[in-house]
Amino acid sequence: MNTQQEPNRLIESTSPYLQQHARNPVDWWPWCEEALELARTAKKPILLSIGYSACHWCHVMAHESFEERETAELMNRLFVNIKVDREERPDLDKIYQSAHQLLSQRAGGWPLTVFLTPDDRMPFFAGTYFPKEPRHGLLSFRDLMQRVHDAWLQQEEAIRQQNLSVADALQRIDSGGEPAATLDDSLIEAAREQLARIFDSKHGGFGQAPKFPHPTNLEFLLHYWSARRDDRQAAEMALFTLYRMGSGGVYDQLGGGFCRYSVDDYWMIPHFEKMLYDNGPLLALNTDAFLVTGDDFFARICRQTAGWVMREMQSPGGGYYSTLDADSEGEEGKFYVWTPEEARALLDGTEYEVVSKLYGLEREPNFEGRWHLHTFGDPGAIAEALALSREAFGEVLESARRKLFAAREQRIRPGRDEKILTSWNALMIRGMARAGRVLDEPAWIASAERALGFIRSTLWRDGRLLATCKDGKAHLNAYLDDHAYLIDAILELLQARWSDEELEFAIVLADRLLDHFEDERQGGFYFT
Repeated sequence: MNTQQEPNRLIESTSPYLQQHARNPVDWWPWCEEALELARTAKKPILLSIGYSACHWCHVMAHESFEERETAELMNRLFVNIKVDREERPDLDKIYQSAHQLLSQRAGGWPLTVFLTPDDRMPFFAGTYFPKEPRHGLLSFRDLMQRVHDAWLQQEEAIRQQNLSVADALQRIDSGGEPAATLDDSLIEAAREQLARIFDSKHGGFGQAPKFPHPTNLEFLLHYWSARRDDRQAAEMALFTLYRMGSGGVYDQLGGGFCRYSVDDYWMIPHFEKMLYDNGPLLALNTDAFLVTGDDFFARICRQTAGWVMREMQSPGGGYYSTLDADSEGEEGKFYVWTPEEARALLDGTEYEVVSKLYGLEREPNFEGRWHLHTFGDPGAIAEALALSREAFGEVLESARRKLFAAREQRIRPGRDEKILTSWNALMIRGMARAGRVLDEPAWIASAERALGFIRSTLWRDGRLLATCKDGKAHLNAYLDDHAYLIDAILELLQARWSDEELEFAIVLADRLLDHFEDERQGGFYFT
């Protein structure tokens, strides 16, 4: 248990993630010039920890290590400790995730743990989660820190030499290499073939677990099919994936909205956090799936997801909040899972028969001794087995969902990260505007308008766009994606209802993007 009562410097942060660490016994700093200068003058390496508020393993490492006094004392003695919210500082996260991949030769993730030289902030060791005690081939976090510190004292020259190679590699990544001489269809064809090679034709998605939605891949495939129409496989890869995701436990079958990713191949058990930047693009994609197929399955996904966004993620001022945590009451997924007894007590006999057969309550538990709702059966076959018409089956299922949802609403809810990010809001504005236009839902379009109004009133200052806002405090100059996503969102919203004023705003944003981010020498755009 954390015994420190006095808050550290993070208490002043706009980031809920940083504020979660404000009463650690660790002498945390935010990323700031004062902390960097302290490292330089004290000649102490920097321990950089990057995460976000809905990250389950970030919470685990915090409870095991950062709240533990002996571990904190070692951190304070050996390092200058800096905590970063990757959602507020995607620029820093991008740099040090790339460095992790170079140093460890494997993909990164969160929490990201990086040790930096004190004078030039070059990474010389990087990892992700480290446990309190050694396990699964991982050093304990305390052992790791001591070894890193000893290496810095004894092998500084070798570390400096390694840093030259890392710096050169990062520079090559940042420059993007030599510009292509021509752009032609071969790049598009290669991308389509690569996706086809790793497509999971049995369960949908690409590759193996953990499975992420990868909405840009799905959007690419739908556009590819739309441009050619003779390649039905491209559309089927996207539509089948969306159908399996919408049927799975990665989708909240009661409340709407998609979780971050599935830990299995089947889209059954998710990492339970819900993030705005997944749900905005997935809302737009399910809208497109409805346009292609006319299947009300995809329209239902849109209705439920848009309902969740307006109910749980839109602030009184109009901006959309960032994330819902995976954990509640200290347990991942506790808010979402059931026992058959809980469901049976809420439903009548026919409702329970439908739910138990459709969502697997009659099977073995699928999540730590409890049941997470995942579509196991074919609705048509279940309706036939229960002697119900398709219409009657749908009515019974909807009645059961309403009862289960109402009961779930009485549970202790997951935490919510209430910072408002420009780029993620733009993704959701686009999704809400597109879905509202196609499905003729004016309330969704109005929701998107309110979010854009919040950005214009709070995150647009003196002709510059800002990246983040929490509790009325907006700061940090916006990044490339803030500008690009917001322009795209406004163009989508203009198709739902016209505004000369918002068209002018989009043009100003496009000018700012070119002025501040374009690389006129090599082409492309800088992120910051």
